[in-house]
Amino acid sequence: MKIYRVNMSKLTFVAEEVPDEWKVLGGRGLTSEIVAKEVEPTSHPLGRKNKLVFAPGLLTGTMAANAGRLSAGAKSPLTGGIKESNSGGTAAQRLAKLGVKALIIEDIPEGDQWYCLHVNKDGVEIKEETELLGKGNYEVIHTLTSRYGENTGVITIGQAGEYKMSAANISVKDPKGHIRSLGRGGLGAVMGSKRIKFITLDDNDGEGIKIQDKEKFKNAAQIFNKGLLSHPVSGDALPKYGTNVLVNILNEAGGLPTKNFRIGQFDGAEKICGETMYDTIMSRDGDPTHGCHVGCVIRCSQTYNDKDKKYLTSGFEYETIWGFGAGCTVDDLDIIAHVDQICDDIGIDTIETAGTMMVAMEAGLIPWGDGNGILKLFKEEIKKGTPLGRILGNGADFTGQAFGVTRVPTVKHQSIPAYDPRAVKGIGVTYATTPMGADHTAGYSVTSNVLNVGGKIDPLAKEGQIELSRNLQIATASIDSAGLCIFTAFAILDYEPVSHALIDMINAQYGAKLSVDDWFDLGRNILKTERAFNEAAGFTKKDDRLPEFFSEPVPPHNVTWDFTGEELDKVFEF
Repeated sequence: MKIYRVNMSKLTFVAEEVPDEWKVLGGRGLTSEIVAKEVEPTSHPLGRKNKLVFAPGLLTGTMAANAGRLSAGAKSPLTGGIKESNSGGTAAQRLAKLGVKALIIEDIPEGDQWYCLHVNKDGVEIKEETELLGKGNYEVIHTLTSRYGENTGVITIGQAGEYKMSAANISVKDPKGHIRSLGRGGLGAVMGSKRIKFITLDDNDGEGIKIQDKEKFKNAAQIFNKGLLSHPVSGDALPKYGTNVLVNILNEAGGLPTKNFRIGQFDGAEKICGETMYDTIMSRDGDPTHGCHVGCVIRCSQTYNDKDKKYLTSGFEYETIWGFGAGCTVDDLDIIAHVDQICDDIGIDTIETAGTMMVAMEAGLIPWGDGNGILKLFKEEIKKGTPLGRILGNGADFTGQAFGVTRVPTVKHQSIPAYDPRAVKGIGVTYATTPMGADHTAGYSVTSNVLNVGGKIDPLAKEGQIELSRNLQIATASIDSAGLCIFTAFAILDYEPVSHALIDMINAQYGAKLSVDDWFDLGRNILKTERAFNEAAGFTKKDDRLPEFFSEPVPPHNVTWDFTGEELDKVFEF
């Protein structure tokens, strides 16, 4: 294994030995460690001193199911703090099979030229790029696939990344040639600041994955894989209906944020729910279930075709459908799918821009429920980088400031996702306190609050929520480091043999002797590292709070956000 370090000022790359302290780190654990060690916390996110780090997980590239996640890390231009975002696709496994522990991109070019990187067994080739500048992600991926072949991995930015918008994401080619996203925190703007349009990955003749004890690994992987398939959520609900199965579940629970978090239920939920989406996909000859990377057994992704049975979008997720649907009171699934498609193409985070559209509706830019108006803002403003488009492309907080809107659903300047924190209180604790800004995946308390996985905790009551969020944030940091999909947590939480199999796989691969306690210590140390970076960047306890409008009661339960600052400050007492 080695570290590839690219300097965009000198246009050079070097291969480095992996330090001993990084050898049993991967994914989020490694990206956050490198950013914390090498990036000045007070530096400008788009300046020379920020670094963009890509790292496959500890188990990525192996036969472990659902271990194909790629982590990207940097100082976020959206939150101003440390950021890790992860994605499926083919890039992580190609990096792992090349023996690349991390790809670190530093500094910025001297001139105005743009570049591309080509990573292979010999290192990193840096070339000037002109042909694909200004192009959307679909065209970039199609062109590079034609140029280099189907088996080439692609990491790219769209127009939003070129404009260095704070909501810009980084896109990753998936096995079907479609798009997965390193979505949150504006990391596409960081890649754009380095003037890198795309990165291609060729793992031919790579050194492959080295496993110290192959038999032990194989046995543990079989237990792990079987556990994922036997769990009712990861083995049944998600493969059939995708993440959008949650629309009806959250609507029934009164936690589906509607009209910018005014109500917990949406009258149009049935029109945009997972069951309706499944029926629509089947009637249009779409693909109702496939994996976002090789080795995925949960297969919660799908291909959604338009009314003419032509491809429209893929990886059509609950958070996207909620945000542009219930959040904006749009009940037309086709319009939401069109929005998802254009977000993928221009490379911008759907959760952040859904929050932005809610703020735009608050400001009167377009009426509530105007799905075509949302599409128009994306096509005619954000994609073209007009002055209004640049305001919208910088996220909900920036848009709120520009238009004097006070009802802005953000924490640490990042849009709050698809669960009302008053009706699902555990997720509210996570939103408030995670170093990542409002991020449901950082400590997914919906497991115990709504799905009754890993125990049951009343979502409307305060009791147990601090501990729930704390424990899930710790566990999630470790799972992100393994390169595992967050949905593996369902079986890990419910089935003890699965959790032990996870640790056994890591020990077998690296010749390590990690215990369960060591595994959780890894998560604790990651969170401590991330919080220390944020504190050095200027964050205080006041940043670990929800917006004041959540003190309003939300129907149908008429509950409020009632955690005190002192209670929230206890989350990280470990």
